[in-house]
Amino acid sequence: MLTLADDLGHLSYVVAGDGPPVVLVHAGVADHRMWDAVVPDLTERHTVVRYDLRGFGESAPPSGPFRETDDLRRLLDHLGYERVRLVGASWGGRVAVDFSITHPGRVHSLALLAPPQPGYDWSAEMVAYDEAETAALASGDLDAAVRINLDMWLRGPARRWEDVAAGLADRLRGPLRTSLVNQGVVAEYSQGVTKGDDSAISAPALVGIGKLDVADFQDIGRRYASEIPDAALVEFATAAHLIALDAPTELTALLGPFLAR
Repeated sequence: MLTLADDLGHLSYVVAGDGPPVVLVHAGVADHRMWDAVVPDLTERHTVVRYDLRGFGESAPPSGPFRETDDLRRLLDHLGYERVRLVGASWGGRVAVDFSITHPGRVHSLALLAPPQPGYDWSAEMVAYDEAETAALASGDLDAAVRINLDMWLRGPARRWEDVAAGLADRLRGPLRTSLVNQGVVAEYSQGVTKGDDSAISAPALVGIGKLDVADFQDIGRRYASEIPDAALVEFATAAHLIALDAPTELTALLGPFLAR
């Protein structure tokens, strides 16, 4: 991977393919490798940029205050991309939303896969998950915290582990562990996202939700699709929260024509 160094550490990224640039922003329980299955198809027509958010994957944990949207802007400036197609999953989707609001002229189109929304009134199920993860980390049981997150975000509430594709849990376990190790310092220094006006997003948008995901995120996805003026909602019948892992073939078939617009 390549690195972009700054005063707070460095961001790691990888570039492949040729054509109009597409930037993939990973989920908060993963890293750039969550996109492995979709990249080959995308690089047939696009230059595909994947990077690890600060404190994830091979990017250094932050050593001072930062904003994820500022990191994305610096990366685009570094690569010489004035305008890009953005695809964000989960927390990466919210980063993409915030970037689209704060830098509207730099976003050609926007694809959001199960993004969160600031201020959402979380269900009892989500509160219980958060409390269980917090308790596991507080007791120093990192393995338990990993299992709790795999159950919530990969398996999801609507299926058994035997229904999850073989090997996905093993692929996600390492990136998830890294994210949990760095979670405290990232939370300490991240300035978070701005609760901007989603209706101000002028770029065409695609919002994807997994039908096997937590109900909260299905509801949030529908909200985004109704609030963003030029947005379409797509449901993935076989996916939980991490659509790029559960349904890469369906996702690339959808992204191909959307990104070509």
